[in-house]
Amino acid sequence: MYLHKLLTAPGTKTFNHIVFWFSLSLTFAAIYGLLGLQIAFSSEYVVQDDARQHVFWMRRFLDPSLFPNDWIADYFQSVAPLGYSTLYRLFATVGIDPILLSKFLPIVLGLITTAYCFGICLQLLPVPMAGFIASLLLNQYLWLRDDLVSGTAVAFIYPFFTAFLYYLLRRSLLGICVAIALLGLFYPQAVFICAGILILQLLHWKNKRPYLSQNKRDYLFCGISLFVAILVLSIYALKSSKYGPVITAAEAKTLLEFGPNGLSKFFIPNLGDYWFTGQRSGIMPKFGTVVPLLLALALPLLLLLFPLLFPLLKQLTKVRILLQITLASLVMFFMAHALLFKLHLPSRYTEHSLRIVTALAGGIALTVMLDSLFLWARARRQKAKDKTLKERQRLALGLATLLLTALVIHPVFFKEFPKTDYAVGQAPALYKFFAQQPKDILIASLTEETVNLPSFTKRSILVGGTGFPVPYHKGYYAEIRKRTIDLIEAQYSSNLNQVQSFIQKYGVDFWLVEHSAFAPNYLAESGWISQYQPAASEAINQLQQGNIPALVNLKERCAVFNTGNFVVLQASCIVASP
Repeated sequence: MYLHKLLTAPGTKTFNHIVFWFSLSLTFAAIYGLLGLQIAFSSEYVVQDDARQHVFWMRRFLDPSLFPNDWIADYFQSVAPLGYSTLYRLFATVGIDPILLSKFLPIVLGLITTAYCFGICLQLLPVPMAGFIASLLLNQYLWLRDDLVSGTAVAFIYPFFTAFLYYLLRRSLLGICVAIALLGLFYPQAVFICAGILILQLLHWKNKRPYLSQNKRDYLFCGISLFVAILVLSIYALKSSKYGPVITAAEAKTLLEFGPNGLSKFFIPNLGDYWFTGQRSGIMPKFGTVVPLLLALALPLLLLLFPLLFPLLKQLTKVRILLQITLASLVMFFMAHALLFKLHLPSRYTEHSLRIVTALAGGIALTVMLDSLFLWARARRQKAKDKTLKERQRLALGLATLLLTALVIHPVFFKEFPKTDYAVGQAPALYKFFAQQPKDILIASLTEETVNLPSFTKRSILVGGTGFPVPYHKGYYAEIRKRTIDLIEAQYSSNLNQVQSFIQKYGVDFWLVEHSAFAPNYLAESGWISQYQPAASEAINQLQQGNIPALVNLKERCAVFNTGNFVVLQASCIVASP
């Protein structure tokens, strides 16, 4: 059967065959990336959600006078991995805007990831179509999430981790060392997983019993690779931060920010969510699509229960690497829970690596099942009647076409594909007004729009809504929390002296408010403001009692700009008011 030879027969690993499936894999990766780019340039003011926090400050590379003495910009610059910030700095030296670069990087990183994923799968199963299916599943994962598209440090784990796996399977010491070094410079958490995989490489099985390798080369190979891992991690271990120490689990449990409704939601009452799907605490949050996972779960079942029905399984080699990745990831996941927040978030040790594992396993499983379908269609040819044989072949062709078509098109049925989490600015006149002001101004505001201002105006903000109050480093968050509480109290205070003292204390130049901000439900409906207690509740009580905030009486006198629901007050006018 020609279709069998074209798609799943293991003996068809010719150069042209590989090039066809490899090119098709890159084509889908490019298509998904171009769909993302289309959204990225759909408006003048568009920025990816995570880039609003992790990229905006890099415009200092283009203009060092931006964000002077900015607590928020300084913090995000301090926590940025060295390789990640250096890459953006290099592009900035030739005049490329960091926000612009963050929009183009995802498609490049996606293509690199696809190439390595295809190469990994080909080493596990010498059937090029399996490489196509695995890379397609991985790309669907990537574009149903907001990691790769962000262009932030997390986006680099996919090309560098797949590179590590590819060179590990090929036993390329240089390739492994380079991949580990790059992971350490861009996403250091992944280095711990690599170290675990390298150690597991020394463990072998014989007669269902484990034993350590007797080959000295294995220990030398592992030792050199681990040395590189330790060396690159030492960059961070020896680095001190004025924003530390890291918050403890006991302290986090006392904060609303880590509760079920918090912006840094972690401690979730539902144990299923907490351990499996929690964005920060779960093994594999935000599935996007469960298709790769379901297909991946089929692979061990086929291997253990039906090996004779699926002869292509005999072609599998080095497949234990999938188990090693899973074990190393789970060990780090539970270690991160045991040492909560010292190793950052537990989900970071499983969500990315297990997506790669399930995409590879899913691609292999589907290929193995299709191969058996084709073999069934041609089975007992010498005894089957021509009519029966043709019916089998039509059925096999129809099922294969249906499965592959469903695999390719199923993401379009999701509510959002590709999922980019791009924020589109809704107040261009406001952005243009602030962009025309001096570079050293400071804007105070409780509006949700504040989080967009650093990216769209290149101007500093006092506090920043949903994106900037990151509560993991106590030194940083203590200041942010104090500023936010002071701002809430000042904005809703009927005492003008308190408002003026606040402006002088923080050096505020402009105060951005919404006309609707002085209604009680404005505060009650704001998820991030509600976290700052008791200030938020006290402000609501004052409004409900009819107390009029001092700013209300100054909105007309001190307004320097109005657009839609927004009004900008000049701080110097407020200070000068009697």
